[in-house]
Amino acid sequence: MLRSLNSLALFLAPCVASAQVPQTPPSIDWTAVAAALGKAGAVQPGGIYRVGMPRSDLRVTVGAIVVKPALALGSWVGFKQTGPNAVMAMGDLVLLDSEVEAVARKLREGGVDITAIHNHLLHASPQVMYVHFRAEGDPLKVAAALHAGVALTGTPFTAPPPSAPEAFALDTARINQLLGRAGKVNGGVYQVSVPRTEQVMEGGMELPPALGVATAINFQPTGGGKAAITGDFVLLGGEVQPVIQALQQAGIEVTALHSHMLDESPRLFFMHFWANDDALALARGLRAALDRTNVQPPQ
Repeated sequence: MLRSLNSLALFLAPCVASAQVPQTPPSIDWTAVAAALGKAGAVQPGGIYRVGMPRSDLRVTVGAIVVKPALALGSWVGFKQTGPNAVMAMGDLVLLDSEVEAVARKLREGGVDITAIHNHLLHASPQVMYVHFRAEGDPLKVAAALHAGVALTGTPFTAPPPSAPEAFALDTARINQLLGRAGKVNGGVYQVSVPRTEQVMEGGMELPPALGVATAINFQPTGGGKAAITGDFVLLGGEVQPVIQALQQAGIEVTALHSHMLDESPRLFFMHFWANDDALALARGLRAALDRTNVQPPQ
C-alpha cells in the first residue's frame, strides 16, 4: 500500500509542478511585424514595441514657427503582446484634413477601430488632425492593416539620412531642475515624459506609459532662450480645472481637451497646450500644472 502511494505521488508531482508554473507564450517576432508595417521600432519599458512615423513630409507652421515633426507631428503605434500570436495595438496618426476620411475607412476595413478624431494644435497651417486607433489580433494582420492606412498619406516609411548633430539651444539641465524630471533631445526637440501613479487598465490589461498614458512635454527652441512648447497632460476628471488654471496663469494656451481611448480605467482626459516664450518661465508654469496631478514624484 505504501509503495502504491509513493508511486502515485511521483506520478502526480510533475502535474502539480506544471500547474503551478505559468507558461510564458513565445515572444512575438517584432522583425516580422516591422516588415508588415513597413517601419521598424524598438521595445520600450513594459514590453511595448513602439514605432514612430513622423510626418517629415509636411511643413506645418503655427504663426512664424515651423513645427518640427518631433514637436507635434509624430504618428506612432505601440504593440503589446496579449497571447502566443496576438497583440493589442494603439496609437495615433497625424493627418491632413484631406487624408482623414480615406485613412479612417481603410483602417476600419482592416479591423482597426477608430477611438478619436480631433485637433491637438490651434492656428496650424495646414490644419492637421489626429486619428487615434486601437486593434487586436494577429500581429502581422494588424501591422498590415495599419500600413494600408498610412500608405494613403505622404508619411515616409524610410528613416531620413543621418545628419551631423547640432548644439541644442536650450538649458536642458535647468529645465530638468525646474520640472523635476529629465528628458532627452530627439529630432531637435527636448522631450519629457511623466508617468502617472495609477495603473491604467483597458480590457483587463495594463497600459504602460509607452502606450500614450504618460504626460508628454516637448520644447522646441525658437531663439533667444525661448521655446515653443506643446504636448498633452493625462488627467483624471478632477484634475482638469486645476491644470487649466495653472497653465493659463503661466501664459500657456490650452488648445484641446478630449479623450483618446474608449474603455480605459480610470477614465482619462488629454489636455493639449501651446506657448512660445522664455523656456525657463514656461518650465515653471508646466511644473505648477504637473504638481496638480497624480504623477510620479520628481526625481
